[in-house]
Amino acid sequence: MLKVRQVKRITLSLALAASLTACGSPARPDTTPPPGVSVSLAQWRSDEPAHRLQIAVRNTTDTPVHFADVQLVTPSFRTLAPARADTTLGRTDRTDLPAPYGAANCSPQGLPQVRPATVVARLSAGGGPLRTVVFPLPHPDPLLARLLRDECSEFLIKQVAELAFGPEWTESDGTMRGSIVVTRRGAGKVTLTDMGGTTHYIVTPEHRPLGTLEPGASRLEVRVALSPGRCDPHAFAEAKKAFLFPVRASLDGDEARVIIVVPPEPLQERLTRWARETCGLGGGS
Repeated sequence: MLKVRQVKRITLSLALAASLTACGSPARPDTTPPPGVSVSLAQWRSDEPAHRLQIAVRNTTDTPVHFADVQLVTPSFRTLAPARADTTLGRTDRTDLPAPYGAANCSPQGLPQVRPATVVARLSAGGGPLRTVVFPLPHPDPLLARLLRDECSEFLIKQVAELAFGPEWTESDGTMRGSIVVTRRGAGKVTLTDMGGTTHYIVTPEHRPLGTLEPGASRLEVRVALSPGRCDPHAFAEAKKAFLFPVRASLDGDEARVIIVVPPEPLQERLTRWARETCGLGGGS
């Protein structure tokens, strides 16, 4: 009889514990995307200098979906605050919602692999309540993989050397001649293999490869010449990437990576005036 009572007590205790556990654990909120709504990532040319992505939304239903804000979440990039969207979408093959993304999480040990990513959005479907939804992105996402590789490649080379436009630039025969200066910051051999132009300027290096900062050297200066790449007035009005000059550089003989080198603002203004004058458009403001 004693054993039966003990079994009953244990059974009741377990049932009570299970009941209390169930009552004390609120149901997790539903973060599943609405039926027929999906997202992917894209980036326009104008997004690159702004460190911005486009959250491309697809809605295959007639149910309107209101996006309050959107946010990229991944260990590969620093998480920023949600970007306000305040947009209601009906059926659409693609509607872009802009969102900035944070700096890449790079390591001095080498190039990291891109990590899984999600888009987190606060939205309401069909006039329902606002809720948080998580859209998993296919892994690996090719755009994020490229952005991570490019940014961390630049990070690794910048640990060893700083690349900058030199202070002296002179005008001659329709070209602007000056230099790119490489200043040592850490150990390693840095080779500049090439320098490309931009949407507005053609770059002609004195020779290719441009030069090598040897392990025992603290400074390298390479000569380049710039000439206008476009002379239509519209080009000067839309100059979002005019001064993002890609320099290909390698570290200790490794694969060459692209480093974006931007002239200081006073030189940008001077280059713009010079290019307009060279194109016969006047110096502008």
